[in-house]
Amino acid sequence: MDVVDPTVRSKMMGSIHGRDTQPELRVRRYLHAVGLRFRLQARDLPGRPDIVFPSRRVAVFVHGCFWHRHPGCAYATTPSTRADFWQAKFAANIARDADAVARLKELGWQVMTIWECRSRNELDLDSLAWAVLATAE
Repeated sequence: MDVVDPTVRSKMMGSIHGRDTQPELRVRRYLHAVGLRFRLQARDLPGRPDIVFPSRRVAVFVHGCFWHRHPGCAYATTPSTRADFWQAKFAANIARDADAVARLKELGWQVMTIWECRSRNELDLDSLAWAVLATAE
């Protein structure tokens, strides 16, 4: 049983956005601060990567740990209500992510993922920036 009133839960779930999330904004601010320039939400690419470096053919996904099931992460909890629904939802998300990565790689793109929990760590963001810079331009 949910401990939150259905109207409150609906409002909470409706406030979840698919773009411009806090983790995504943290990553973008950091990459921009170190001098990297990029495109956002490339609709012409499979999976619509959050950040794209077209000249380097690098696509970056900023995944929420809950929605994309970050293995071993404390944020990747499973709600106790409607367990079947959530298991199916998470399985579909994981399959969709894997398909997008495979399709991008087939097109010659290098794919990087930064997790929500790791977006809070400047060392992880620095590693991402260096990984992007290490690709041929």
